[in-house]
Amino acid sequence: MTCVGKMNHSILDWIGDETLLLNVVSGLPTLALLMIIAVCIVMLSMGADWMIDGVVDLAERTGMPKIVIGATVVSLGTTLPEAFVSVMAAYMGNPGLALGNGVGSIIADTGLIFGLTCILAAVPVNRFILNRTGWVQVSSAVLLVLIAVGAYFFSDGTPKLERWVGFLFLSLLVVYLYVTYLWSKQGSDIMEIEGLPEHELMSVGKSWFLIIMGLTLVIVGARILVPSASEIAVRLGVPEDVIAATMVAFGTSLPELMTAIAAVRKGHPEITVGNIVGADVLNVLFVIGAASAAAPLLIPMNFYYFHFPAMLIILFSFRIFISMNKAGQFYRWQGVWLLSVYAVYVILQYTLNIESAH
Repeated sequence: MTCVGKMNHSILDWIGDETLLLNVVSGLPTLALLMIIAVCIVMLSMGADWMIDGVVDLAERTGMPKIVIGATVVSLGTTLPEAFVSVMAAYMGNPGLALGNGVGSIIADTGLIFGLTCILAAVPVNRFILNRTGWVQVSSAVLLVLIAVGAYFFSDGTPKLERWVGFLFLSLLVVYLYVTYLWSKQGSDIMEIEGLPEHELMSVGKSWFLIIMGLTLVIVGARILVPSASEIAVRLGVPEDVIAATMVAFGTSLPELMTAIAAVRKGHPEITVGNIVGADVLNVLFVIGAASAAAPLLIPMNFYYFHFPAMLIILFSFRIFISMNKAGQFYRWQGVWLLSVYAVYVILQYTLNIESAH
């Protein structure tokens, strides 16, 4: 009994005490840390992929409309890595990593992943999704920026997203999921073609096994990724939010990237649209919401003049493209624009960091 108690205590220590992992990673060479991060990214991606397979299979058994599966369940699955990384970072006292990961993932999802998808395939503009969820996508990001600006002007010290902001976002998330379900019922006939490819249903036991194993991989991968990325940031002299908004954000966006590649390969690029739009909404309401509910998130000043503007430029560009595309599809030059904005964002980020270091 005593041995079991010690083992359980040890497991809880590893989960809750970040100093244990920080002490381990601080003694490792940089190459080993990079290899650990690569393994963690694979774990995050594989775990999310398994979990999505299990959740989608269970959802199909319940008769849930496929629009709900594609635009909410899949997006929830692919944003879980961002959520766990950000919540862990907030709990461990790394606000730049938590906030930067959410904002950086929006920029990577829309600028990099959707930009690439538009270049590689003719992506149809589905008015039913984009004229509803698309506005929620932009509005949630604008709400985040407005609250952050308000915190800048009305806070006594360093501006931060208080815990009430997190609970507000999580409440809006519940409303968003419910309203999306209502929209799906109204347009189920229209959206049936947007569903995931038909496949043979697996057993209920296998579905739950995939969900539990996938969730476990996501949690473990995120738990190890955060201190490893923080340690590399310290060694390179790079601010944590810069690392979060590029390397970590790109890594945790791999599920969206894999979904996009698979959708293009199977001739269904429209699935990517719903997934990216839904993921952007969830990155604000779910990822940043859960992180700020766990602990107040300090807002570094470079978010005001760099990260927030980049996010808004990409999202409003996407919104304008929806209004422009009367022919019913996105154009390759629009993908080039989004990808170019993302590239400039990354290049300036490292350039400005090097200049500020001097």
